[in-house]
Amino acid sequence: MAKKPKTPSNTIGLNKKAHFDYFLQERFEAGIVLEGWEVKSLRAGKLQIRDTYVLLKGGQAWLLGAVITPLDNASKHLQPEPQRTRKLLLHKAELNQLLGVVERKGQTLIPTAMYWKTGRAKLEFAIAKGKKEYDKRETEKDRDWKREKERLFKH
Repeated sequence: MAKKPKTPSNTIGLNKKAHFDYFLQERFEAGIVLEGWEVKSLRAGKLQIRDTYVLLKGGQAWLLGAVITPLDNASKHLQPEPQRTRKLLLHKAELNQLLGVVERKGQTLIPTAMYWKTGRAKLEFAIAKGKKEYDKRETEKDRDWKREKERLFKH
């Protein structure tokens, strides 16, 4: 039997901790303004979005806390800043909708994934509400029960 050739994944990075720490609601997709060295690093998979969030300021959306590690062979004449604030590209209507939700309901915007779409880097983020400690324990119990159920059905 011949193996299938591996298809390249479009996913650059995931924020797996977001599902555990937050109740995720509506999801949005945004373009992201990057420099040349950042694009090369993303193609190499050098991204960390675990402790990041989206900030709405001055009628624009900004990604804070994302770390894009520069490659070793990056140009020596420019100083790459791995954790700089990056601008997100959204439509005005989406920005207004997000601004209303975040201000009125006290919720936050948490990045869940970054991926390639038609050669451009896109960031998926969700409207999120923080979980309390007992909510996290409940999530852990549900996950353990699902795992145990799968084991029982296998045998």
